[in-house]
This record gives sequence, structure tokens and C-alpha cells, in this order.
Amino acid sequence: MSDRFSSALYRRRVAVLWVSACVVLLAGIGGLGGEHRLVHGGFSDPGAESSRAARLVSERFPATDDDLVLLLSGPATVDSPAMASLGTALTRRVERAPGVRAATSYWTAGRAPSLRSPDGSIGIVSLSLRGDEDDRATTAERLVPDVRRHARGLTVAVAGPAQVQSEVGKQTAHDLLLAEAIAMPVTLVLLLLVFGSVVAAALPLVIALLSVLVSRAVLNALAGTVSISVYSMNSTTALGLGLAIDYSLFVLARFREELHGGATVREALGPTVRRAGRTVAFSGLTVALSLVALLVFPQFFLRSFAYGGIAVVLSAAAGAVFVLPALLAVLGHRVDRYDVFARLRGPARRAEGGTAGAKAAPESGRWYRFAMAVMRRPLLYGGGAVVVLAVLASPFTRVAPGLFDDHSLPTDSQVHRATQVLRTQFDADLSHTVPVVVEGVGRDRPQTLDPYARALSAVPGVRGVTAVSGTYTAGRRVRGPGPAGPTLVNGDSALLSVVSTTEQDSPAATRLVGRLREVAPPESEAHHPARVSVGGRAAEVRDSTAAIARATPAAIAIVVGFSLVLLFLFTGSVLMPVKALALNTLSLSATFGAMVFVFQEGHLSFLVGSPQLTGTLDATIPILTFCVAFGLSMDYEVFLLSRIRERWLRTGDNVESVAFGLQHTGRIITAAAVLVAAVLFVFAVSGVALLKLLGVGLALAVVLDATLVRAVLVPAFMKLAGRANWWAPAPLRRLHERVGLREDAGD
Repeated sequence: MSDRFSSALYRRRVAVLWVSACVVLLAGIGGLGGEHRLVHGGFSDPGAESSRAARLVSERFPATDDDLVLLLSGPATVDSPAMASLGTALTRRVERAPGVRAATSYWTAGRAPSLRSPDGSIGIVSLSLRGDEDDRATTAERLVPDVRRHARGLTVAVAGPAQVQSEVGKQTAHDLLLAEAIAMPVTLVLLLLVFGSVVAAALPLVIALLSVLVSRAVLNALAGTVSISVYSMNSTTALGLGLAIDYSLFVLARFREELHGGATVREALGPTVRRAGRTVAFSGLTVALSLVALLVFPQFFLRSFAYGGIAVVLSAAAGAVFVLPALLAVLGHRVDRYDVFARLRGPARRAEGGTAGAKAAPESGRWYRFAMAVMRRPLLYGGGAVVVLAVLASPFTRVAPGLFDDHSLPTDSQVHRATQVLRTQFDADLSHTVPVVVEGVGRDRPQTLDPYARALSAVPGVRGVTAVSGTYTAGRRVRGPGPAGPTLVNGDSALLSVVSTTEQDSPAATRLVGRLREVAPPESEAHHPARVSVGGRAAEVRDSTAAIARATPAAIAIVVGFSLVLLFLFTGSVLMPVKALALNTLSLSATFGAMVFVFQEGHLSFLVGSPQLTGTLDATIPILTFCVAFGLSMDYEVFLLSRIRERWLRTGDNVESVAFGLQHTGRIITAAAVLVAAVLFVFAVSGVALLKLLGVGLALAVVLDATLVRAVLVPAFMKLAGRANWWAPAPLRRLHERVGLREDAGD
């Protein structure tokens, strides 16, 4: 079948290229405007208790909601008549703006001390906005410039989650353009160093362009029916570039090897498609199925990466299997044209590339000699690599999960500076409050909340509780109902404001949420426990982390299950898939440990642009890194095993097959890893900490996998396992003979 396919590609090469050009054109048109259809948020579980609490507060108690916070200052104190007039006028203006549910300010809320800075220089206007996260961010993007235009001498700083999301959208778009501007020329230079030829170096970029355009068109189409995160565009670009380079390198290397071995263009295309093309198709399927695991999570931020990732993986694999061979059939020997480093490279160097001399004398290559050295002392080399990876993984035991907030933006961003002012210059109630919504108590029965409020105030870590029935501290009521009491009841629902002793972004506040939820709820009108929803930032972190933890076993089962089955079909071995899973897990654990060490604890953070430190690691990143990096590592596993198995079927010599396979793929895998890591590491320049963390984490995972795992642990393991590498029980062996990927030993 592979031979017939390669022959058909050769005969129809021009038609394939015309069809591909039409696909690229249509994809480019289909992706236009897609960035405007992507949405903000998606980090929380929409079905969680904290999400329900947020919806209830927004709908029933808008006066207490802080979606957008305006910090107003002027030439006089906030209590001066001039400032009072300006502040009141601006409050009245914004409360009538489209998308605003309610507006509360220092000047319209009885001059509450919590809305005034201690020195009287800043007064606050707090806005509750309509709609979901994306609607609120869109309202903020439209409203804030209008507020500043009509400030009339006031200085306006803006904070709040809606403004954070709006700023992130702008920063993400800027970072995408910057990353593309850096990644493309860097990639071209590295490809020139790998291939020498300008023509060969340009081909992976052609496949990358195709895959990115197709995936963006797919995302644009999906955005009309499901929520797609603004981050998915950045990930699609990085993954598209990386995978297109991966797959193209493998196909190109095999084609040039066959040409330099004396084959004609048509003859070279056969083994290129049969071996490299089939391996790329298999690898692409493995990566795509790994990304399917992200669909089990409730956060659409994670699901967006699955949509974009699957689209870009399949389009990159299709480009490498269909379009690239057609291009090679047209170019033929011209693929080596314009070798800019011809004078610097001799025959020996070309042999290292797996082209001119590698076929005749593989044992002369560096990778062959290195593999043999590892296999002479497998315990020494393999044990040393395991120790290094274990040391790198050890910080992951100290991981403290968090979620996206203003700390994800640069320290010089306006919203971050405004938020820091809120944290440091205003009453702790603003950043320490946990909203608790009780449903079913009834407007006429506020006294039923008294025992519950007393119990909440007695919880360790609680400074005080404000409810319609009064103010509570340390288990007793210290003040009766205040003027704000009526705003804390709406129909059969009541709001209690719990002020903690710690900021909501801290791990201590997350633990406090658990203790608050353990307090017995009050009795409802129907004389059964009322429904209580504990919300706030810390509750969102706790619930999102719990949702990820619940879905993670299913995600791991999907990734592991598909990988085991597909690697068995590819190798016919029981041990090879298990070995691949074990080594991939070890390298990913090392990556997670390095993430904690740098991004959570701050060690060596200057190497990645000194990101802001919160003492936490975004809870979505490890699982996202696991699914993406696991798929990428399977690329290199499949590439290496394909050449090892090819030689094993011919010779039956385990040691020589491993050394031969590493010689023929070591340079290509290393080059691919460097190129992919360079593309991913470009996102270290991002102003959004989340993208910085994801890019650097994936780049590190790729580098560790291509060096310590493929070059050291795989040869050491396969030497120790010997002929057991290719063993399978009789029933599975017969199954592989019927449905597996088989090659003749003399092929």
C-alpha cells in the first residue's frame, strides 16, 4: 500500500501541489478575524460551588460585586467638595453605561471607609458587569477608555478581574506577533545549519505555514459553536511550527539519505514515504490522541488546547505525508541547492548527518559510537541519567496550585500596579473577603442566619463576618444590623461577607475555604439545611484544582491507553510501550520539578525573564504540559524505534540495531528538539506569565527527552532487556501479525 501511495504521489505531484495551494488559500481566508471570536477566561469549573456563588453574587447582590474597580485621585482629597462632585458625576455616568449592572462608589455609598485610602488621596468606584467572563472583559475594554475621556481632571487607575482579562487579551495578541517575528527567522537560521541547503531549509516552514493556517481556520469555525480561549492561537502557532519542523526533518532526512545513496528521485520517494511517511503518520496520530485527553476537563481553557492542538497536529502530519513528498518529487536533486555552508562541511560531516557515508559505515558515526559506549556500561549511564532526572523532579513535591490573576501580567502593566495599590493602601476587606451565599432563608427570617454567622466567625483564620443580622467576631455578635443590611438579602437568598486574615491568593486562604464549607448550614424555610455556596478567589482555586484532580485519572488513562495500543501496533512488543511510558513519565516529572523550582520558588528566574512570583504554580499548566509534551516525546520515541526495528528485522542483533538506529536518527532528533525548543522558548519573551511558563516548560521537556531519554536511557534499557525488547505472548503476537504495522526484514 505504501509503495502504491508513493507511486501515486509521484505521478500526481503537480496536482497534489495545486490542491494544497488551494487548501492554504481557503484556510487563510477561513482564519481571517478568528482572533476576534476567541474569548477570555475558562480557567474555572463552571459547575463548581465557587462558580455558582459568583453567579448568585453577580445576579442578586451586584452592589457587592467587584468586576471592575476604578481608583480615582485628583488635586484634592476625596472628601473635598470638588472631588465629591467629580466622583459622584463619574459614578452616575458609568452606572448608566451598557453592560454595567451596578456601580458603587465612596461618594454614593455613605462614604464607607473601605472605599477610601487611609490618606484620603484615592476613592473607589466598584462596578458589577453583566454577562460571562468574556462579556465582562469586552465591557471593560469599551468602558475604560470612555471613563478616562470623561474623567475631567481625575486620574483613573483600573483594577478588577474584567480589566485583567482585557489586558491579557491585548498582551497575548502582542506576544503572538512578537513570537512569530522572532521564531521564523531563528527557525530558518537553525534549519540552514541543519541542512545547509536554502531549499531544504525552506520546506519545513512551508509545511508549518500550511498547518498553522489550517488550524486557525478550524479554530475560527469552532468558535461559532464552542468557547475557544484567546491562548489557543499562541499555542497553535508554537505547536504548528514545532511539529511541522519535526515531521519535515524526518521526511527530508530520509529522502536526502536515499538520494545520496545513489537512488533516483522516484526510487528515493518509495522508502521515504514507506518508512518516514508512515512513521510521521503514526506519530501524528499518537500526538493527536494524547491531546484528546484534554477534552475530559471542564475548563474550556484546557479544551481549547485540544481543539487547536489536534487540528494543527493532523494538518502538520498530513502536510509532511502528502505535500512534502510531492514537493520533493518536483524538486528532486534541487533540494540540495544553495548550500550556504558547503565549504565548511567535508565528507565526514555529511556522514554525520546520516546521508553520504552513513549507509556504508554507520560505525564511523559519533552517535553510533556514543550508543555503543552507553551499552557497554548501561547501569552507569542509565543510573546516572535517572539520578539527574529524579533530582530535577524533586521540587514538584512542593507544588502549590494557583490560578491565573493579575500576577500573570508584567509588573509594569497598569492593571497590576492598580491592583497592588488596592492590596497595600486599602482596607483588607477588599482583598480578604470570601462571599458566602445562603439560599432558602427567606427575606423575613434573617434571624436564622445568626447561629450560622456566629459559627463562621469562630472558624480559625476568620477575622469577622458581616450579615444582614449583624457583624460577628470570634463566635459572637459585636454589632447589630447596619445600614448595608438590606443589600445583603434578595428574595430567599442572603449574602454573608467573611473577612479572612490572609489574602485570597494564598494557600492559607484556600485551606480556609475548606473549613468554611464544613460549617453546618442554617435551616431553610422548608426546615431542612439551606443551600450554601462559598465563593471568592480562594474557593475558585480550590474548586478548579479539585476538578483537575478528578479528571486527571481519566486523562492519564486516555493517554496511556492509546499510547500502549499504538506502540504495540507499531513494534509488536509488550515491553517497548511500557518502557516508553516509564521513561516519558520520568522526563515529565523532571520538567514539572523545574517549573516549581523556577516559576513557583523563583530560583534562576532571571533566565526566563524574571516572572512575577506568587508562591503558586498555575494548576492548569502541569496537565496541559503532560498531554502536549507526552505527545511530542512519543514523536522521538517512534522516530528512533522505527530505525531500530528496521535494523532488528534485518540483522536480529539487538545491540547493533540500537546503535544503528541512534546513528541514523540521533542528529535529526537532536536538531528537531533544538528547533522545537527554540520555537517554544520564544514564548519566554511573553509578557503573560502563563504563556511564559507553558513555553519554557514544554521546551525543557523536549530537550530532556531528546537528550537524556533518547540518547542515554533508551540504549541503556534496550541493552539490559536484550531480546526481551521484542517479546510478546503468542496471542498478542498473532494479533500483531493480523492488524499491526509490519515490515519485511529485507525491505
